[in-house]
Amino acid sequence: MWQPNKLEQERLEKIQRLEAAGVQPYPPRIERTHTAAQALAAQELYEAEHPDVPDAPPPPVVTVCGRIRRVNLKGKVSFMHIEDGTGRIQLFLRINDVGEAVYDQITGKLIDTDDFVQATGSMMRTKAGEISVRVTEFRLIAKSLSPLPVVKQQVQDDGTVVEYGEFSDVETRYRQRYADLAVNRSVRDVFIKRARAISALRRFFDDQGFLEVETPVLQTLYGGAAARPFTTFHNELEQTLFLRISFELYLKRLLVGGIDGVYEIGRDFRNEGVSYKNNPEFTMLEFYKAYIDYRGVMDIIERMFGYVVPEVKGSLKITYQGSEVDFSPGFKRITMRDAIKQYAEIDYMEHPTAESLEKAIRAMGREIAPGQPWGKLVEYLFGEYVEKRLIQPTFVMDYPRDISPFAKRVDYDNFHVERFEIYAGGMELGNAFTELNDPRDQEQRFLDMAKLYEKGDEDETPLDEDYLRAMRYGMPPNGGFGMGIDRFVMMMTDQRSIRDVLLYPHMRDEK
Repeated sequence: MWQPNKLEQERLEKIQRLEAAGVQPYPPRIERTHTAAQALAAQELYEAEHPDVPDAPPPPVVTVCGRIRRVNLKGKVSFMHIEDGTGRIQLFLRINDVGEAVYDQITGKLIDTDDFVQATGSMMRTKAGEISVRVTEFRLIAKSLSPLPVVKQQVQDDGTVVEYGEFSDVETRYRQRYADLAVNRSVRDVFIKRARAISALRRFFDDQGFLEVETPVLQTLYGGAAARPFTTFHNELEQTLFLRISFELYLKRLLVGGIDGVYEIGRDFRNEGVSYKNNPEFTMLEFYKAYIDYRGVMDIIERMFGYVVPEVKGSLKITYQGSEVDFSPGFKRITMRDAIKQYAEIDYMEHPTAESLEKAIRAMGREIAPGQPWGKLVEYLFGEYVEKRLIQPTFVMDYPRDISPFAKRVDYDNFHVERFEIYAGGMELGNAFTELNDPRDQEQRFLDMAKLYEKGDEDETPLDEDYLRAMRYGMPPNGGFGMGIDRFVMMMTDQRSIRDVLLYPHMRDEK
């Protein structure tokens, strides 16, 4: 039950006084002819077309709405800044223009900062040179009961910016994202860029001839990735269901059906740890295209970034966590084996069994969990020694077969498959395969994975009989790719934590 504090109680009393004066604090209808940005643009156009001459027509009349951000009371003339989703605009208020009763509401402080108001008037430019609305009609359209938090910034001697005030706690800002957005323009800008990135991705794939589709979120059998699912139950059908961990197997079924290129942008769910780059609910892009291999996928990815990054940032070069990252085409390509040899100074192919490689890793002074599969040990070496060093966009190619159940073998050994991951800014952005389309090989991969991982292991890959049935009808050769959009947006907005690019990140219960 809400217990108003002193300031909130004062605002409740103001509502009572306004209502007693016949003012509706939350009227059912409002009017707006211009956003703040449109009103400013209208005046600029008017001034350009009609220089300051005696016979100029009257300036445009607008009705704007927004939240009060600042009030400056000066006797019979006052100034007010209001803000909407497009920006801020100043209101010029005179007692003779708006009337004594309305002006008394403002000067009597019945109208507060954070309230939403509507104002009608002609455009003007003040003596100080600021474009404003000379208000003739003014009214309250939504009373704010709780004052928004105060956020202030202080620049330290070393140049770092420290926030203080009522809203400096990051966790509180995540929980109250609505207030965070209201007081921090930079936070709003992050989510504007996020929307711009997703829109650009859709345009790119639509223009490339891909078909956007939707696949089931609730699945009777999860698959397509190595992750632990969320489990639920359908009461009517008496079925155990899983929230999807990947779109992959459903999208590739569509290639069997004769659609040569498909993509989906949507939510996946993985019942695993929360970190600066992981959230249980996240947004993915996946696409699959017939008649290409993983090198063809690389070409698409270079063109994708070449299109989307400038759409979001205005340039192919961005700054992420202090490093310049250049998304110009021609990304570096290196095999996983060569990358680990370069940065960890060990050739894991000299240790072709899990027991041998585990021993070699321990000899390097690393403590690791015993009994892991060979491919997981290779992946460990990559994560420890290589990943954080890949600042420029890099395709890391040819992954161990036993951690890549849906990729075709390379043509030079039986240990690796045609899989790549793309890294930039020291972080993985996407994963791709030359997709396996031999149903016999695929079935054996499922069986091999079942032997490697115990029931319930997060890397368990259940055998999907319906997917195998689809493959047996004939699946064209194809390449596929999946990218975490949240991580991509982290790079585009220079955010260190995934929580900063999610409107509502998952949080522990409040204590």
